Amino acid sequence: MANVVQELKELASVDLFDEIKNEELFVGRPFYLDFDRLRLMSNDSWKHRVDGVPAGAFLLAYYTGEADVDEAILLRVLKPTKLPTDDEIVAAMVEHYKETPSDDGHPLDSFTRAEFQFSGLECRVIGSFYRGIEGAIRFAGDLDNFYAANNYRVAKPTGKVLEYIVNFREGGIPGGKADRRIGAVRYSSSLRHVSGEDVPVFVTPLDFLGKRTALFGMTRTGKSNTVKKIIQATVDIANSDATLNEEPIQPIGQIVFDVNGEYSNENQQDAGTALFAQYPTDVTRYSVLDKPGFRVMRLNFYRAIEAGFELLASQLADDGANYVKGFLSIDWSKPDPQDKSAAIRYARKVACYQACLHRAGFSADGFKPKFSSSKEIRESGIPGLDGVDPNGGISLDATVDWFTAVWDHYHESDGPFEESKKKKGRDWADEDLQSLMRFLTRKAKPGGSVFEAGYRKLVPARNLHTSSVDKPFEDEIVDLLRDGKIVLIDLSQGDPTIQRTYSDRLCRKVFSDGMQRFIANEQANFIQMYFEEAHNLFPRKEERDLTVIYNRLAKEGQKLRIGLAYATQEVSSISGSILKNTQNWFVAHLNNRDELRELDKYYDFEDFTDSLRRTTDRGFIRMKADSNTFIVPVQIDQFKVGKAA
Repeated sequence: MANVVQELKELASVDLFDEIKNEELFVGRPFYLDFDRLRLMSNDSWKHRVDGVPAGAFLLAYYTGEADVDEAILLRVLKPTKLPTDDEIVAAMVEHYKETPSDDGHPLDSFTRAEFQFSGLECRVIGSFYRGIEGAIRFAGDLDNFYAANNYRVAKPTGKVLEYIVNFREGGIPGGKADRRIGAVRYSSSLRHVSGEDVPVFVTPLDFLGKRTALFGMTRTGKSNTVKKIIQATVDIANSDATLNEEPIQPIGQIVFDVNGEYSNENQQDAGTALFAQYPTDVTRYSVLDKPGFRVMRLNFYRAIEAGFELLASQLADDGANYVKGFLSIDWSKPDPQDKSAAIRYARKVACYQACLHRAGFSADGFKPKFSSSKEIRESGIPGLDGVDPNGGISLDATVDWFTAVWDHYHESDGPFEESKKKKGRDWADEDLQSLMRFLTRKAKPGGSVFEAGYRKLVPARNLHTSSVDKPFEDEIVDLLRDGKIVLIDLSQGDPTIQRTYSDRLCRKVFSDGMQRFIANEQANFIQMYFEEAHNLFPRKEERDLTVIYNRLAKEGQKLRIGLAYATQEVSSISGSILKNTQNWFVAHLNNRDELRELDKYYDFEDFTDSLRRTTDRGFIRMKADSNTFIVPVQIDQFKVGKAA
């Protein structure tokens, strides 16, 4: 950390306008300039002197018209462009080739050779550096004026000058306690012309806190390593004396939804970089399965009625049986406590559902359902009902017998249920309870024969259940996050529906906790949420429903101090409402033109379309951070705790 501080202090002493006038950096003169484009004439010898001018490189066109004016236009090289004299040069070149096809014994004269070495480059105008009235150097993301092209000279910044440019922010260069190195400037896949030391690129975790961060790229292009670097920077800021809005930053909670298990587990490809191994005292791991070193994300289905039912619904979502659809359509909304009749019906429904769980083999450890039974039912003479009073609680076996007896005798003309219907003008059991009794007994009709699978459909979900009555895992996780810990959710053993269910549930819990604190005007710490393979969890691009938790996090998370970082291979898979609210972008290799066209809609990523499709180097990222006005091409450093930046 001390090295970083010293380096930033040295960077602060750089005078951009003095440094760029160094003749060793000169690459050419412009012959066309407007608010968006500059066309430049360069020469092979000038390019060679600055180690080449690749596409994507930063250039500076500094103003020479007046001695006391400090102003420079920041440019990005896009592609070659035609010089006004190119047609003549090409014609002369062709004639020369015709006369001396091998060039042996007939070398070009120095004048002709010099003419042939000139070429044109087209550059995008990114913005302008200028010296303000108070003497400080400022940057603007546009031009408010430009002069004739002959009033400018163009230089290629290198070393400290380039470092100054790529790290320039609204308030100047980095220098706060929060700043961390994330990588080094890299323009191209080829490194043949690279010389000298790396030009470091710094980020401030303040760009990520409570904000949206996107990481796009094909598999094995460095997205996960970049996420780890962001997590590392966020851990560091929490341990520093950095402030936000003049207030100390509280410990920052971070949660990773690890679909592939690469953050939670050691693997050969990322040996030594697993987060849990690097931060052993700060990381808690959770899994949907029992594994050494992991806490298990399970619910007590008997007590967490709605949450458990959501998991069952995810398991049965593709089942087309009508009685299963009836089961899945049950409404578990709690009734108004003042409506005693509704409360009685709800308690019966819960008890019957718990009986289904018991028949499916969900362990209970002495759990006893409580529900109401009328005097007419208790004195009906029906086995399983007669003399049984469930008001004080009865065993699950007795509960199964009770509802089985109800279904078997439900339509008896002189039975208590038909009598109740005649008396009250409605069925004793509402539609939901009838669906549950059918599911419990596996009988389509009251008193019928068993021929449906019924409760057996629930058996595969038993591994998601626990009979423990401890604090629910989602409450436990929120407590860890509020304490500033890192939580890794290993979803690699879950099927997609389970992954989405757990992810949705945890996101809603974090969001709800944040909203409660916001409404209570309670100062909350930041929580950062990371989603690997986000296309498996997030709503599709056309999904604009703001009830979807990820859309709500994107829209409202910042005011709740909840940050959202998502990594995926497909730009087009992410909801537009999330993309439009994303402040930080890290983009690696994408091989699909459709995905690149989606990316082109944001900032000036169209400048990198061709290189993103061509270059496959791992960790070669085009980065747009919230506090940076323009995109910087970066080679991300390898994640490693304890290594000096």
